[in-house]
Amino acid sequence: MKAFTEDILTPRLRLRRLSAADWKDLATMLQDADVMYAYEHAFSDDEVSAWLDRQLVRYEKDDGLGLLAVTRLEDGAFIGQCGLTYQNVSGRAVPEIGYLLKKKYWHQGYATEAASAVRDYAFTCLGFTEVWSIIRDTNLSSQAVAIRLGMEPRCEIVKHYHGMDMKHICYSVRRSQGA
Repeated sequence: MKAFTEDILTPRLRLRRLSAADWKDLATMLQDADVMYAYEHAFSDDEVSAWLDRQLVRYEKDDGLGLLAVTRLEDGAFIGQCGLTYQNVSGRAVPEIGYLLKKKYWHQGYATEAASAVRDYAFTCLGFTEVWSIIRDTNLSSQAVAIRLGMEPRCEIVKHYHGMDMKHICYSVRRSQGA
C-alpha cells in the first residue's frame, strides 16, 4: 500500500502531497533563518529546489512516504510541512515524523495537530508499530511536540550537517496494544 495517496484532514488542517507549485511557500519557510535554526542556516534557492525534489522522489519510492504540505482548512494558507520519512538511527532505518512550520504559525498547536494525525495514520493505515522523531538537542519546542505525541527519548545520536556535528535526541512512541 502506498502512503499519502489521499489527504489527511484534522479539525483545522489538510495534509497533502507537495507539488512543484509549493516552491514559493517552501522557500519562504526554508529561507527563514529563525525557522531553520536547527539546521544552522537558511536555504539557498538551489537547496529549496533540492528539498522539494527529494520529497517528490520519496512519494514514488519509500512506499509513498515523504513530507506533506500542511495547509489551514479555513483559508488554504500553506503553514508548513509534516510527514513520515525513513531516517537512520544507529544504523537502522526508522519511520520518522518530521515537522517544520512557518514562524508566524508557531505556538498555535498546529505542529502537534499535524504530527498527531501523521502518527495515527502511520499506526492505523500503514501498520507501523513504532514511529520516531529525531530532534536537535537545542530544539525545545519540537521536543515538547514529541512529548505531547506520547513519545519518549530512546537514544542520542550525532548528525554531521553543514560542517557541524549536531547532537540529536531520538524520541519514539509505540502503537498501543489493541490499536
